[in-house]
Amino acid sequence: MEIQYKLSKGTIIIKLCGELDEHTANYTRNALDELLLNNSFMQAVIDLSELEFMDSTGIGVLIGRYKKLKNSKTPIYISNPNSQIERIFKMSGLYEIMPKIS
Repeated sequence: MEIQYKLSKGTIIIKLCGELDEHTANYTRNALDELLLNNSFMQAVIDLSELEFMDSTGIGVLIGRYKKLKNSKTPIYISNPNSQIERIFKMSGLYEIMPKIS
């Protein structure tokens, strides 16, 4: 798992690259928490364009970050999921709490 980010006009854009599963969940959780805690922004976008695979553990990681941002009333969005991850988001209802943007 590789995590890249950039800040642009009050938005933190976080790109997840690789696989988000039980083997990478702790690293991803800790890295995301550090990024979200140590940067100033008004909204977050999780770019999944280079995420090749995600399982239920990955869903848990994203829901946990959503809950942390919800406490500070900071919206979180999802962009560029592949077809497999798109299906997971639709079936699980995750787009209801983390809307997909272009």
